[in-house]
Amino acid sequence: MPHPVLLLGVGRCAAYGEFALARIAAAHPVVLAGTAPPGWALPYLAGHIAADPGQEPDAAEAVARQAARLGVVGVLTWTRARLPAAARIAARLGLPGIPRETAAACADPAASQSLLARHGVAPAGRDDTEGPLVSAEAVVLDDEVRIAALTRTTPGPPPARQPLRHAVHAHDGLLHNPFLRQTVERTVTALGLAHTVAHIGLRLTARGPRVTDVVPHLPGDLIPLLVERATGVDLARAAAALATGRLPDVAPTRQRAAAIQFAYPATTGRLTRLDLDPAVAYEPSAERMVLTRQTGDQVTAAWHAGPADRLAHWVTEGEDPPECARALHRMADYLDVTVTSQETRAA
Repeated sequence: MPHPVLLLGVGRCAAYGEFALARIAAAHPVVLAGTAPPGWALPYLAGHIAADPGQEPDAAEAVARQAARLGVVGVLTWTRARLPAAARIAARLGLPGIPRETAAACADPAASQSLLARHGVAPAGRDDTEGPLVSAEAVVLDDEVRIAALTRTTPGPPPARQPLRHAVHAHDGLLHNPFLRQTVERTVTALGLAHTVAHIGLRLTARGPRVTDVVPHLPGDLIPLLVERATGVDLARAAAALATGRLPDVAPTRQRAAAIQFAYPATTGRLTRLDLDPAVAYEPSAERMVLTRQTGDQVTAAWHAGPADRLAHWVTEGEDPPECARALHRMADYLDVTVTSQETRAA
């Protein structure tokens, strides 16, 4: 039987966390360290350590001692705040992982941007507001960086600019762009990333790619699902393999496209209606369509919304990005939303 891996934090929302957790649990027993796990996660867990090393100063050592007794062979997290604790525990157990200094820098976006600048990697500045947003989904080995896929992101309205859509295409032409690849490789070197899956955000400006963010763990927003549907590469299993000192198989087995779209409220107020037309089940390109809020919830309009304000998301798969875009547009018609605005209630 495979040895267990330790996961620091799982998140509260099954809609975004279940896919990655299920993939990892299929390869290794998973021991969760943190507060009480949500009900949706229980079927995928082999154990639980009731201590949160991301919140309690002495908890990391206690978790490391319990993990050692359980024979843990890898440490994972997919939250920025727990990166330093994950690095500390992995080092304490003599397991692969990013260095503590790297984890600390990546947990602080301002610190990572400063470190990149010192190593000659151009971070995105305040004036870099124009140009496509992409992210490299990279698998960082000992001496090699493999870009498994590129994710193209469509932002929503300012000032929040929350992601409205992500899309992955196995034949994205930017995969062969030498400037983008060089920027990704220099970013990995500058931050000292190793033995990890990394999500490296970039804005493609007239002056070349500029780094917007570096996430040295599995990305959120179901991007691993999009990568798997488009290319066949399983980033979750790759992350588990790297955490346990093994080389993952990241050879593509599919040549398709996949995309996800998020629905945000058009109005700030109380959500009074949120329904899906059952006919969506007959949409041929639909992979899933999920409601993520409930009637009665208070929600914020897209201009100032955060991820928690998302009402729903839907995923589609197709031969190419235009096919996915058409399917996303059709699927939006299956959603019925009513938000009673604060102004209406006051009147």
